[in-house]
Amino acid sequence: MKPLVLLLASALPSLAADCAALANLKLPATTITSAQTIAPGAFTPPTPGRGPNPFAPLPAFCRVTATLAPSADSDIKIEVWLPESNWNGKFEAVGNGGWAGTITYPALATALARGYATASTDTGHATPGGAFALGHPEKLVDFGYRAVHEMTVQAKSLIANYYGNQAKRAYWNGCSTGGRQGLMSAQRYPADFDGIIAGAPANYMSHLQPWSLWVPMAVHQTEASYIPPAKYPIIHKAVLDACDALDGVRDGVIEDPTRCHFDPKTIECRGPDATSCLTAPQVEAARKIYSPMTNPRTGLQLFPALEPGSEMGWTGLAGPQPMAIPVDTFKYMVHNDPNWDWKTIDFDKDVAATEKLFAPIIDAVNPNLTPFFSHGGKLLLYHGWNDQLIAPRNSIQYFDSVRYTLGTAKTLDGMRLYMVPGMAHCNGGDGTGTFDVVANLERWVEQGQAPDTIVASRTNPTRTRPLCQWPKVAVYSGTGSTDDAANFTCKVVP
Repeated sequence: MKPLVLLLASALPSLAADCAALANLKLPATTITSAQTIAPGAFTPPTPGRGPNPFAPLPAFCRVTATLAPSADSDIKIEVWLPESNWNGKFEAVGNGGWAGTITYPALATALARGYATASTDTGHATPGGAFALGHPEKLVDFGYRAVHEMTVQAKSLIANYYGNQAKRAYWNGCSTGGRQGLMSAQRYPADFDGIIAGAPANYMSHLQPWSLWVPMAVHQTEASYIPPAKYPIIHKAVLDACDALDGVRDGVIEDPTRCHFDPKTIECRGPDATSCLTAPQVEAARKIYSPMTNPRTGLQLFPALEPGSEMGWTGLAGPQPMAIPVDTFKYMVHNDPNWDWKTIDFDKDVAATEKLFAPIIDAVNPNLTPFFSHGGKLLLYHGWNDQLIAPRNSIQYFDSVRYTLGTAKTLDGMRLYMVPGMAHCNGGDGTGTFDVVANLERWVEQGQAPDTIVASRTNPTRTRPLCQWPKVAVYSGTGSTDDAANFTCKVVP
């Protein structure tokens, strides 16, 4: 019979003394490069930022770094962080932004602080921008879907070996590229996660990237078309003057931009050009920004538009130069020509070429989520109405495609969409863009409490509002403070 003290010790989770032993663990197509205990507050990322150390409050954890090579040309870096104590028994993988290429340390820290074992990947490259894909089709596959899945599999093995138990729940949390990664996981690897948070997903990449040049093309059609950022405030003010009160509350936020039919011609200059108005060419450029990308040959709509209310963020796509992400798409992936000129884009042929390349490995638009829903998987999708980088209705269109495929009841049993008034890309903006999406997903997955509404907040001014599951919007009751969520109800507004 074993001594009682040994029986008690065997029932405890592994502690930091066992962390170094993980370096000797043999996992498929995996080289563990380090496994070390990080003392409380001692973590410093490879590229430290300026100002106070955001990692100082972190508890002690076991930090594992590894390289995965599922293909001959794969070089996928991952990190897995394992709380030394107070593990909540769950796993949360975190997503990337843009072309990835880095470990997302802030997201790892947030998950760890909540008690999660957590993991992140650079998706298989450390090259800035999209040049990593030139001549490396396997690296594009890694970025598209393989890196996240392989990271998830190996992270679960590390968790089991460190704690002696499998994680009881597995979650995904990501926005933008991370939102696409979440949807890709639900569609391609439905058993990887029990719950997925997908914010502002870049899931329709084959159309998103051409659209990301559609907007700059509008303002660079001619020299006269360009709208200087100094004019964004006057466009934004005109939009709010026209549409802010449509929801019954003047608060600098448009609750439902689909009801706003603003025409930039209302602020066209009646005389010489001035900072207080738009010239005729600028009016046409603004109209195009508010209009969906269409095929010039067929007239078919290919991707939705930026919404009224997003004007203060237009410099992201409509600034002096286009974003590098879509330019790199065509230089290094579609045309394999680093000298490709973005102004030569053809919104018929180039969209078709991007679809041919991206649809099998990067687009995450499959509406059949039955395999994910069938094991109880829950998907929480959100998107800011003022998103300046990914047209918000892209999320609505994906949600609708699932609803049309599976029916409303089955869709709502496993998926909810929340459109966030005033929020920019993933966060920020004029609306109530702060909300605990993780806690809401946990209650849904673990307790069966579907989040009909999510309370969101902001400061300066202090305000709370309910986020409503689309297509409902928050409607003011007519009494009480308009800064208090309790005075709003969620309704479908005709």
